[in-house]
Amino acid sequence: MEITTVGELLHWSYANLAMAHSAITAKAEKYGRIQFMIRSRLYAGLNKQTLNTGSLADDERLKMVLPQACCYCGSRDFLSADHLIPTKRGGANTGDNLVWACRSCNSSKCAHDALEWLAEKNQFPPILLLRRYLKLAIEISHERNLMNVPIAAAPEVPFSLPAIPRAFPPPSQLRLWVVEIA
Repeated sequence: MEITTVGELLHWSYANLAMAHSAITAKAEKYGRIQFMIRSRLYAGLNKQTLNTGSLADDERLKMVLPQACCYCGSRDFLSADHLIPTKRGGANTGDNLVWACRSCNSSKCAHDALEWLAEKNQFPPILLLRRYLKLAIEISHERNLMNVPIAAAPEVPFSLPAIPRAFPPPSQLRLWVVEIA
């Protein structure tokens, strides 16, 4: 499948995210027919605008019920708020863009894009963190009318287009969140 526009890239990654979330929830070791169907239907629905990604309010609710820990390493010590999409790169200074980060990760990440920073550490982001990131990226792209813009012609955006994952590791290598959810 050829992905050419910003919207197709974001929708494909989000559909892969749903596929991965389904597999993790089912405790599957590999993706199966059901997960591929979820991805296919969600991708088509997002592109046709008959489906959507859901509200960031769902992710805000999760912030209140998930264990309070650094979203990057899971530490529960010396936590502070971090901008998932850095304000220095144009990310919003809003609660939707804030996540918990320990002092060490926050200092190391600095003004880097979260996905780029995790990739430099050879880490795939936890599914729930990536979900928030993609929702923010989709929201920004809608606001700036970038969804139909070819990736190669896209202007600079606050998030990293090259870091948006097109393929996901097997479910056995993914984490829903950085710490075990009871």
